[in-house]
Amino acid sequence: MIVPQFWAEARTREKIRGRQVTLHRFGWSDTSQADADASAEARVQAAMALLRAGQTVRHREPKLAYNGADGVPIREEILGRSGATIITRNLYGARCLNTPNVLFADLDFAEKSRWSANLGFTLLHLALFFLCHRLVRHFEASHIGVFLGYVAPQLLLLWGRNQLLGGQAGTDAAKEEQRALARVAEVIRLHPEAHLRVYRTPAGLRVLAMHRTFDPEDPAVAEFFAVLGTDPLYVRMCKHQKCFRARVSPKPWRIGIKTHLVPRPGVWPVKPEWLPKRKEWVEAYEARALSHASCRLLETVGSPQVTPETQSVQRLHDELCRAISDLPLG
Repeated sequence: MIVPQFWAEARTREKIRGRQVTLHRFGWSDTSQADADASAEARVQAAMALLRAGQTVRHREPKLAYNGADGVPIREEILGRSGATIITRNLYGARCLNTPNVLFADLDFAEKSRWSANLGFTLLHLALFFLCHRLVRHFEASHIGVFLGYVAPQLLLLWGRNQLLGGQAGTDAAKEEQRALARVAEVIRLHPEAHLRVYRTPAGLRVLAMHRTFDPEDPAVAEFFAVLGTDPLYVRMCKHQKCFRARVSPKPWRIGIKTHLVPRPGVWPVKPEWLPKRKEWVEAYEARALSHASCRLLETVGSPQVTPETQSVQRLHDELCRAISDLPLG
């Protein structure tokens, strides 16, 4: 796992086969800014050498966040360290725990049924629109016509939608949770030695393996993810970034923060002129985040086996997430 403290960008320009070419490359270091500068210069010169040799190279590396950064380390502000674990701030402002060998996996619930219900109500709304229009014309746009044609149907639709979707969402979530817990149980059936902590998140479940540490590229990890049905993007990024990851503070929009982390996207580092506004946003977000939990412990399953390293990460995770609390999830 590489989460550099220092970043740099180097540029070189050269005429190749009669055409002026400019290349840009990032460099990074966990030691010093000078080392990051040297890394950037070495990488841009290596890219130019490939171009001279006739190979196709990208002229500029995009400044991408965790989910798109293939081949480049995690580019996020480092907020703290605990042993090998690093806490960073992601592109939308939430805190994330990054660990090289303690396995986390999130299982998000599907939203298909809710989407279908929304589509049905949209079609019904269109049908009622034409009916309302005819009613208003029939009553010659009187107050009664306006009420019968527009206001009453809208109130009825709103009430019905909230009743149906509210009940359906609860039913769907319960079913999805049972399916996800069945997948967790399947892991234990296949690996009785496993000890798993299961958490409820706003979108599903989170599983933390306590019985041993894992290399993200270990085939056992791929099997674990496959049985759980883990998000394919997360699976790919674990291998690319050689780490496991868990969000440990609420998503801003779930706790009433309506503005975005600035500049947008919030990929680190940012230009000095943006730092005051970024600091202002972060302070408001952190104050609001205190009243929410990122996940809540549901149960522990399997054997009692743990390791000192997994226990250390688990304690940090639970503290940052406020996982042992009754706070609303965010």
